[in-house]
Amino acid sequence: MKRKEHLTVEPAATADAHSLAAPLPEVSDLLDGLPRQRGPAAAPAPVGARRTAGPSLLRPWRLLPTPTGTPVTFGYAAVLAVTSLVAACASPALVNALQQGSSTDVAHLVRTPVLVLLASALWVAGGLVSPYVLCFLLVLTALERRIGGARAIVVFLLGHVLATLATEGSVGLAVLAGHLPDSSLHRLDYGISFGVAAAVGALAGLLGPWLRWPLLILFGGMLVEDLIEFTDPMTNWGHLISLSIGIATWPLVRRWRHEGWAARS
Repeated sequence: MKRKEHLTVEPAATADAHSLAAPLPEVSDLLDGLPRQRGPAAAPAPVGARRTAGPSLLRPWRLLPTPTGTPVTFGYAAVLAVTSLVAACASPALVNALQQGSSTDVAHLVRTPVLVLLASALWVAGGLVSPYVLCFLLVLTALERRIGGARAIVVFLLGHVLATLATEGSVGLAVLAGHLPDSSLHRLDYGISFGVAAAVGALAGLLGPWLRWPLLILFGGMLVEDLIEFTDPMTNWGHLISLSIGIATWPLVRRWRHEGWAARS
């Protein structure tokens, strides 16, 4: 009996020795009453993830077009720079002939509509000092970064073409009705301002409310002020029409932006 008791006690002692020898869990950093600390420690975020987790810092150079970031806007701006230099340096007779050939007046629209609608968008009324040049660079760059270059140009041309047809069409009807002389059929009409106004309207739909409405109020107010001055009513009405066209594209450009995000994710 004594031997049997000895045999039953010895394994228990051995088990106790093993349990004492087993390493204890590392709980020195844990505090009682805080069970969340018992879970596995979260792995530190990668360095790259830390840099992109918060809101990105404003990079001023992204406001202007670049060959790699916004190639369509950059290429278009380069073409406008060349034509503006030609307008500033070439002989007045040559410049007048080139611009007359690119004019979207009623006479040209009847004969070669596609050619003049495209050619008229290669000139800047007022040259490089025009405020529409800076507006073109900022707005089209922002629009291309959000929806892509091809789609940004579609919005630009949509405003340029439709506003031109609306204004010049009204001139043609006024001439037919006898309210304007026949010389109005040959009035000089070219530039990028209609396309820029449409791009402003479209871009506003992609911005937050705190940027959208001040942009529309300031830009729209400037257009209304120009219309009230009544210096060039047809062009001024065209600017308001093209701004409205840009606003009408909000559902389309918002869908394009979501498609772009989905493609990049």
